[in-house]
Amino acid sequence: MAMRMQERKLTPAARAALDAAGRLFYERGITAVGVEAVAAEAGVTKKTVYDQFKSKSALVCAYLAERDENYRTLVDTWIREHPDTSPLVAVFDALDEWLRTRGPKGCAFVHAHAELLSEPDHPAHEVIRGEKDWLLTTFTTLARDAGLAEPEAIGTRMSVLHEGAMVLASTTDLPDVVAEARRAAEAVVRDAGEQ
Repeated sequence: MAMRMQERKLTPAARAALDAAGRLFYERGITAVGVEAVAAEAGVTKKTVYDQFKSKSALVCAYLAERDENYRTLVDTWIREHPDTSPLVAVFDALDEWLRTRGPKGCAFVHAHAELLSEPDHPAHEVIRGEKDWLLTTFTTLARDAGLAEPEAIGTRMSVLHEGAMVLASTTDLPDVVAEARRAAEAVVRDAGEQ
């Protein structure tokens, strides 16, 4: 499993490189951005990037792992700070916040998966699957905690709504797709009889 970023203390040079990689990989694509571009953006040498991350693949994994960790933290915080909203629905409010502030181009994991399809052994696929598994598990656990019948089915429905909203928000001109997904999530919760 990929190392969680909080378990690893980054040097200032590594932090600069990871921040630069995060911006460049998300904005331009993983395959379009080389280590030289990351180093230049970070104001460090290419050797420093390799000294800190060992390979571009490891840097890609670190970028995705940190993005995953940041989204998980946002979701957990949003649920905790909005106790009057169903936690299952609050995830969609967190998604709306994320897309507006940190993800206007959509899901970094979907983008990375598409870019790395020709490299099925790339270690980033484990991070990508981990993020999607976490989302499904989170929705399923929230449904179970709410006392809903068939929490696995509810978890799947919520994941489909979440992923669909994220993709449509970045690939279409449809207005308010996250708000529509949130309304659909409210209906799923209502129909399942949250207690």
